[in-house]
Amino acid sequence: MRVVGYAYPWDVLDAPGFVDRARELGVDEVAVALSYHSARAATPWSPSGTSVLARHAALYRPVREDAWRDATLRPAAPDWASVSDSAGDAVRVLNAAGVPAAAWIVLTHDSRLGTEFPQYAVRNCFGESYPWALCPSQPAVQAYAATLTAECLEGLDVASVILEACGQLGAVHQHQHEKTEGVWSPAVARLISVCCCTACADGWAESGAKAEDVRDALRAEVRRLVDGADLSTTEDELPAELRTTILGTRQRGTDRLRRGVLAAIGPGTRVVLHGALDPWATGALPGLTPAAAADVDAVVLQNWAPGRASVDAVAQARQQLPSTVDVGSYVTAVAAGPVPDMLAYVTELAEAGAAELHLYHLGLAGPGRLEDMRAATDVAHASRRKGS
Repeated sequence: MRVVGYAYPWDVLDAPGFVDRARELGVDEVAVALSYHSARAATPWSPSGTSVLARHAALYRPVREDAWRDATLRPAAPDWASVSDSAGDAVRVLNAAGVPAAAWIVLTHDSRLGTEFPQYAVRNCFGESYPWALCPSQPAVQAYAATLTAECLEGLDVASVILEACGQLGAVHQHQHEKTEGVWSPAVARLISVCCCTACADGWAESGAKAEDVRDALRAEVRRLVDGADLSTTEDELPAELRTTILGTRQRGTDRLRRGVLAAIGPGTRVVLHGALDPWATGALPGLTPAAAADVDAVVLQNWAPGRASVDAVAQARQQLPSTVDVGSYVTAVAAGPVPDMLAYVTELAEAGAAELHLYHLGLAGPGRLEDMRAATDVAHASRRKGS
C-alpha cells in the first residue's frame, strides 16, 4: 500500500524533527494542507505550545490580488501563520529533503464565506442556512473552487493533489460546540442535508419540479420521520421520481465544480478524491457521482471507524470502481474512540483491496501515538511487498 501522511503547514515548519519522523515512518507522501477550514489543532510535537487556533478557513498561500480581484468569493489569509506562504514553504522543505509532498485542498467547507455570503451556502427545506457548507451548484462556488485550486498550486512542485469537500457538505458536520449528534436518524439527516438554495431550485425546475413543492415534500417527510421517533430509520418515503430529481441536481453541480477544479490542476498531476460510495453522502468525503471515478486516479474512503463495515466498503469500492482507479483507506490515529489494532486493521483493509493508506495525522498524533502510526505504515508496506 502507498502511505500518505497528513499534516498542517505548522507541523512541518514549526515542530522540530518533522522531516526526520516522516522519513523514519516511511510515508510515501506528506499531504500538506494548502487550504483548510477553521480548527483548533493540537501541536503535541511543539516545544512551546499545545495548539494552533485557526479562527476561520484560510488559504495558506499568498492571497494574490491579481487572481482574486474580480471574484465574488475570495479566501482569507491566516494571520496566525508564521509566514505568508507557510504551505508553500512546507512543500518546499519536504521537496528539498527528498520527501514527496501532496497538495491537500479543502474546497467547499468555509464557515466565514458561508456566513458572509449566505446566498451561496447550502440551505435546507426549512430555509435554514448551513454556513459551513458552500453549495457546489452555485456558479460562484464553482468559480471559487477552481481559482482556489489554481492558487494553491501556483509555483509549487507536488507529487499529487488531494481534494477534500469536493462536493456538498450537509447537516451533520462539526459546527462550534456541536449539539446535534445522536438527534437525527440517518434518513432525517439525509433529508435535512438536501440543499434547497436558488441554484438547486433552478436545477429541479430543469427536471420539471416546482421548488416549493419539493421543499414542502421534504419538510413533510422530515416531520413524519421525526414524529415516528425511530432513530434507526435509514429509508424515507419520498417518491422515486423526486429522489432522482434531487440527487441528479446535486450530482450535476458537483460534476461542474469538480471539472473546474481539475481544469485548474491541469494534466499530468495525480489526483486523489475524498469520497463515499453512498451517492447521498454529504461532508468532507461526499457521495461520488456516476462520472467522478473516471476523472481521478484514486478515491479515498472514510475508514476511521474500524470494523467490518469499513472493510466491506473497501471491498465494494474495489468491485465498483474502474481497475485504473486506486482505492484508498483514510485511517486515524487520533480519533476520539480507541485507536484500532493498526496491524490487524490495515491488513484487513489491504486484503479487501485498498492500495493506499491515508494516515491521519502526522502532526496531531503525538509521541503517544507514534507506535500506532509506525504499525500502520509497516503493515501497509508489507502488503505492498507481498503484492509485488
